[in-house]
Amino acid sequence: MEKKVVTKLSEGGSRLTKSVAIVSFVVVALSYTLNAMDRQVFPVLLPSIREDLGYSLAQGGLVATIFTLGIGLAGVPTGFLLDKLSRKAVMLLGIFIYSLFTLLTTFSVGFFDMLAFRAVTGVGEAMQNAALFSAVGAYFFANRALAIGGLNFAFGLGGFLGPLLGAKMAASSGWQLPFYVYGVLGFVFIALIAVFIKKKFTEQVEGAAEQQQQATFNHVPDRLLNRNVVMLGITAGVVGLAMYGFIGLYPTFLQTDLGFTLPQAGTAASMFGLGAMMGLPAGYLSDKLNQRYVLMSALVIGSLVGYLIFNGPTSTGWQYFLSFAEGAVASGFCFVGIYAALQRSVRPQIIGRASGIFISSFYIPASVAGYVFSALVGLAGWGGAGFWQLSVLPLLGIVALLFVDTSKFSNARLPLNH
Repeated sequence: MEKKVVTKLSEGGSRLTKSVAIVSFVVVALSYTLNAMDRQVFPVLLPSIREDLGYSLAQGGLVATIFTLGIGLAGVPTGFLLDKLSRKAVMLLGIFIYSLFTLLTTFSVGFFDMLAFRAVTGVGEAMQNAALFSAVGAYFFANRALAIGGLNFAFGLGGFLGPLLGAKMAASSGWQLPFYVYGVLGFVFIALIAVFIKKKFTEQVEGAAEQQQQATFNHVPDRLLNRNVVMLGITAGVVGLAMYGFIGLYPTFLQTDLGFTLPQAGTAASMFGLGAMMGLPAGYLSDKLNQRYVLMSALVIGSLVGYLIFNGPTSTGWQYFLSFAEGAVASGFCFVGIYAALQRSVRPQIIGRASGIFISSFYIPASVAGYVFSALVGLAGWGGAGFWQLSVLPLLGIVALLFVDTSKFSNARLPLNH
């Protein structure tokens, strides 16, 4: 392990100029915007896909979220892969995989081939996610949550544009067109990152200068699976199961139960992405305040919002607002806060593995979220499903957070200007 740290320091110890670092961040963040466009458009197109390919509601719910199984299963292996390959290489390979299988989605003729294509897109997304968040978290270690919030802002932008543009394309040219467009754009970003993003940006070690000045992280547990990692992993699983239950079937609820048109459902779904852009202020607050209390507050608010979505006002205006609020809480505050906290729960040289732990903890439960939600709809209706999966479930995350010790985070003993 010591040998690896020395190698990384020699590759990434020197830093880019501020302007080059910002441009590099924007380019890789936009690649994550495209990632979000692909994954968020599918639930909006699901009613059309179900009609075309003959899926039941349960099959549709499973297909809508199965890509998260690929993400979850690939998370931990990707974390270890980051110990062997550069983050840039893993990032490029991930974008290649999910772009290729996004294109293959358009060739689906039934349930099982679609299930396989969507699952493998998740593998590519996991590789990009772990490499991207590890690179950005290490380079901007002093303001890690803010930097991760910036990536979530990019994700929110994609979550806003993906359903909005995808619904318009599908309405005029069929559900396959958005996948063609988003798949081809992925290969464009592969070229951009390969040519213009330097390893000084992607391979930086957290706090390299501080390590060279004999600063230590002795207060941080030296084991990957420490108490903070386990408790935050449980919280991540709770949020993933609740959030993707919403993402997977919310557009179907709007169209089949509330009578929204496809463009209206697309707009409502895109408001979730707009809410996710609150990752920037969420990241700022997580850097300045106690992350545990920020997360607990977000989960309480999210429980109320989740209840109102399926049991409250049904007008388009209110649903747009509630979808925005769900995005702000679940993606903006919870996703950003848990991801940053998990990286801060381990020593700098293993943040890649911590990123893998987060991805698996968050996305493996999310892979069955749509199926679980559809089963709850069958048992208790849309309102009952929303109550149990989006209101009651987040309370378990609050219980897990009670056992998190923020004094053992890697930033707990950094100077105040960090």
